[in-house]
Amino acid sequence: MSVALIADAHLGGPGGDAGPLVAQLDALPEQGAEHLVLMGDIFQGWVGFERFETEAVRRVVAALKRLRAAGVRVDYIEGNRDFFLADGPYADAFDAVCREVSFEAGGRRYLAVHGDGLDHRDWQYRFWRRASKSALSRMVVSWTPRRLARWLIDSTERSLSKTNRRHKRHIPREVLQGYAEERLAEGHDALLVGHFHEEHRWPVDGGEVWLLEAWYDSRRVEWLPERPAQGVADSAADSAVDATAGDTLEATGP
Repeated sequence: MSVALIADAHLGGPGGDAGPLVAQLDALPEQGAEHLVLMGDIFQGWVGFERFETEAVRRVVAALKRLRAAGVRVDYIEGNRDFFLADGPYADAFDAVCREVSFEAGGRRYLAVHGDGLDHRDWQYRFWRRASKSALSRMVVSWTPRRLARWLIDSTERSLSKTNRRHKRHIPREVLQGYAEERLAEGHDALLVGHFHEEHRWPVDGGEVWLLEAWYDSRRVEWLPERPAQGVADSAADSAVDATAGDTLEATGP
């Protein structure tokens, strides 16, 4: 199976306009994609109610529906900037909206996650993530005026980002490594992670960890089995396994 991966486009933020991404999505069937995994935070913020809809959301959702009509499976892994997508008006753009996706490609077994909330020490952020995506929050957002709801979501994330940024930019390698070894032992060969925005790869017991570069920087669709980079602005980054990273991983961006 040929699988396309896109992580952290942040359209409407550093990812800019939806046009380049929509063009890449429309090209996937002729490039042989059978499965698309969107690894979260495709928009700077995506709330799954129509009154929050933007032109960019309309264009991307239409492209995803075209992919499904062409026979491509589309899975969405919920990121920290995604809210209430599973049961709302966009549900038919996806085969599944979930916290993680497992699949096989090129004879290897992969597990893909967004990557936020893995550090148990960042209890403030973990509490906010759970509360902000709860049934109660869904009800509150559905009844709150659009501008006020948007302000509440954005202001809360801004205040928590002071804590989250510390854990996100300096998350210890051992946190990811321990999580990876635990999950790979369930029967996977590689763990795919978004959220950190910079590419890092290294071997662990049982397989490999691959932190994907943010689309808003690379403008690149990643492929499994791996193939030469393709995208609006192809990256010349070395794809070799990074086995020499220090004790912490540095990440940048929203």
